[in-house]
Amino acid sequence: MSLRALLYRRPTEPQSIDVVVDRSIVLVRVRRHRQARRYTLRIDAAAREVVLTIPPRGSLKEARDFAQKHGAWIAARLKRLPQATPFVQGVIVPLRGVSHRIVHRDDIRGTVWTEHHDAGECLICVAGDPPHHNRRIGDFLKREAKRDLDAASRRYAEQLGVSIKRISVRDQSSRWGSCSNSGVLSFSWRLILAPPFVLDYLAAHEVAHLVELNHSPRFWRLLKRLNPDCERAKAWLDTHGTDLHRYGMPVKADRAID
Repeated sequence: MSLRALLYRRPTEPQSIDVVVDRSIVLVRVRRHRQARRYTLRIDAAAREVVLTIPPRGSLKEARDFAQKHGAWIAARLKRLPQATPFVQGVIVPLRGVSHRIVHRDDIRGTVWTEHHDAGECLICVAGDPPHHNRRIGDFLKREAKRDLDAASRRYAEQLGVSIKRISVRDQSSRWGSCSNSGVLSFSWRLILAPPFVLDYLAAHEVAHLVELNHSPRFWRLLKRLNPDCERAKAWLDTHGTDLHRYGMPVKADRAID
């Protein structure tokens, strides 16, 4: 083993530490990063957790003290997060930007489907036992996202005369979409919750990267030709994007100090 590796080697460290915030115990995820120069804190809105980055020579004790010192900052940022909203009976979910109420149909066989009533109400209907509803509705939304993103991406790819190797949909926490050097496009399934013009913009954005794998002026000009509505979509995501991460998330109970 090299001297450098020995220098930065650490015994097995815990993946998280407890920090007391407003008389409650908050779980803080810790990560050691070789390029970090100082201790830093951030809030992962998608996972609804606090992340503490430790520099290579940092200690767990200093990390805990740093997090504890910034307890007020942690509390303020956590309070700003939208309330977690699991997929359960009665919850309103914005499917393609349109409000849908979740309804349990225990007298009908099947999994998940949508209904539109003459009165104007839109429903997401789910069958089966309630403990499985959150997973089943999540799977349904991922399938819908895959279908819409596949269609939009291939439409834009045809316009540019480029090929897509594969399209994947998952729960990305740090970005809405990405494009690899090999032509694989990845998207967040939560785009199905946004209005269609937002999903369309992300599809156009990643397909444009198949031509310009950068964010140069040439890339933005190309994207503007593909999707003239891109500025409106970017503004919508800046305003409402964080809110999409709360859907399907279980409600976590704080551990209070007696």
